[in-house]
Parts: sequence; structure tokens; C-alpha cells
Amino acid sequence: MNQQLDRTLQTTRTSLAPAEVLAAAKRFFTRRNSIYASFLEKEGPTYAAFRGQGGEELIIGVEPAENGTRVTGSTYLFDQQVGRFFASLPAPGELPVATAAPATPTAEATA
Repeated sequence: MNQQLDRTLQTTRTSLAPAEVLAAAKRFFTRRNSIYASFLEKEGPTYAAFRGQGGEELIIGVEPAENGTRVTGSTYLFDQQVGRFFASLPAPGELPVATAAPATPTAEATA
């Protein structure tokens, strides 16, 4: 049995729309990983391709599915980061967590 294959191609489902998943992937992989930094190389309506350490490629693909989106992550080196990204997505049937920054009190409210 090829255990590496289980890590190089991962899939999950989420309640987010495909465009929301790709936006979350761009935030996650370009800003959150200090050791395994990557940058967006190519993108389309159903995928985002990142390039990272040593030229390593990471692809996130999306397709509409029942109750949300099917998400696929393909990479050789960034398998743990793909798993962490998938864990950050809401499960099918769950409401997405609001990503807006909390409102800051105004000067009038604090006086």
C-alpha cells in the first residue's frame, strides 16, 4: 500500500461555496505558513496553484457538491499544511464562521 499517495492527494467537503474556498486557500497558504511559505502562481474559477519551498507545487481544486463544495488538495511537501487548511473549513451542514474583524469602539462609545 502506498502511504504517500494518501498524503499527496487529499479531499474534503465543506459548506462554503467554491469561490469562498479558493479565497480562504489564498489567505491560508500565502499568509499563514512561515516555514512553508508559498505564493499564488496561477488561478482559475475551479483551482488555485501555489509555488513554495524549492519550487514545490500545491494545488487546491474545488467543485460544487451536494450541500457545499468538494475540495481537493494535491502536493508532495505541503501535506500537513493541506490537512490544516482542510481542518479550518466548516464541515457540510455547518455555518461558516464570520471572518469580519470585530468592530472597534468609537470615541463616543468609550467616553
